[in-house]
Formats: sequence, C-alpha cells, structure tokens
Amino acid sequence: MSGSEPRHAAHETVEERLAEEVVEELDLHPVAEREDDDEPFPSMSEQIAEQLGGVRGLVESSLPVLAFVLFNVLLGESVIGLDKRTALYWAIGGAVFSALAIGAFRLARRQPVRHAVNGLFGIAVGAFLAWRTGNAEDFYLPGILLTFGQAAVLLLSVVVRKPLIGYAWGIMANKGHQDWHDNARLFRTFQWLTLLWVASLSLRAGIQYYLWALGEANALGIVRILISWPIYAATFAFTAWAIHRVTSAQKEDVDEAEAAPAA
Repeated sequence: MSGSEPRHAAHETVEERLAEEVVEELDLHPVAEREDDDEPFPSMSEQIAEQLGGVRGLVESSLPVLAFVLFNVLLGESVIGLDKRTALYWAIGGAVFSALAIGAFRLARRQPVRHAVNGLFGIAVGAFLAWRTGNAEDFYLPGILLTFGQAAVLLLSVVVRKPLIGYAWGIMANKGHQDWHDNARLFRTFQWLTLLWVASLSLRAGIQYYLWALGEANALGIVRILISWPIYAATFAFTAWAIHRVTSAQKEDVDEAEAAPAA
C-alpha cells in the first residue's frame, strides 16, 4: 500500500498534508501505547488519505456525474433540442469517457488507480441501467442502492453489538488492535456513532431516492454533487471529534492515576 512507503515531504500531495494537519490538531491517538508494536504501521493521516482520496478524490468522483448532468441538460430538448434518448446516450458517453480519462491520467503519472477503478465500475453499472431503460435517473440508482446497503450493514453491526465504526477506528488509529470491546465507554461511543452513520447515509440516499422516484434526473445529479460530500465530511469530522474526546479523557484518567502515588 502506498501509505506504507517512505516519502519525501516535497512529494506529499496537498490532501495528505491537510490530513496530517487535521490528525495532529485532533490528536487522534490510541488509548494506550503498546510496547510490543515494533513493526512500522501507516499513520492515521496516511490511511485517511488512502481510504478517502482527499480533496482530489472528491473532485475526481464528482467529474463523471457532472459530465452526465451537463450533457443531459445542454443537449436535451430544453437547450440544443435533441430527443431524450439521444441526449441520454451523449450523457452516458461523457460520464464514461471522463471516468476513463481520470484512470488513464493516474496511470500515466504512476499514481494509485484503485479509486478510479471503483468509480469507473459504479459509472459503468449506472450507465448500463440508464441505457437499458432509457431513463436518465437510473444512472444514479446503483449509488442510491449501495448507500442504503451500507446503512443496513452498519445498523446490523449495532444490533449484533459489533459496531463497524469501532473496527474502523481500530484499523486507522489503534495500530490494527480491536481491544476496544473491553472498554465500556469506547464501546458505547462506537455504538451510537455507528447509528449516526446509519442516519447520515440514510439521509443522503433518501433524498436521492425521492428525486429518483419523481424522475428528476438533473436535480438528482446536482443534489448528489452538492449534498453527498458535505454530509459525509460533517459526519466524519464529528466522529473524529467524539472519539478524540473519549480517548483523551481516558488518557488523562490514566495519567492522573499513575501520578497519584507520587503525590
């Protein structure tokens, strides 16, 4: 994984530096350090940049959707005057081409293409559905269903008392250890934070599904670009703050307990 490779500071991307500043500011750390962790482990900032794609990932994931919306609007009956299906075919072509161009650009620069490949797969499935049905709004249906599916999996993890946000924290900030199960306060925090993510994902998918049911393809594309990432970013930021609040408080309790005999 690219996050585990040594890099010179001059070669860091803007989003990686921003991620590092956020992590340093929030002081996201494990509850306690372990003496047996001698092997190198990617920092949380590196894993955030790798998993979320940073600012660049946001832009690249939005470009195919933006291309679809623009082609469908500009070439449609309200502007250029092409019939609905012809404008749809151009919109599908524009979205697929932009996704391929992003992947080719990354390959040419020898950069990771995982996010580009994932995005291309989603675009391809949506394009196929829209082509088969002739309805532009079906281009967004796979993403809507996927988001509902993610919410359902997270909700199930809470029901079985295995909150997935806890596992994500263990990987990203606790050096891969999942010993938070025995920490009652952390466990409760991860339970309600996972429910928060369920609500966040359901809100994003619910708004888009409503517009899909109405057949408002252009409004759906605009909403997907404008609301999805802000809601995601706000939920992620609040999650990081809530975990930091608990781990910091517990670290202070440990420090005070250790200092008590000396006093």
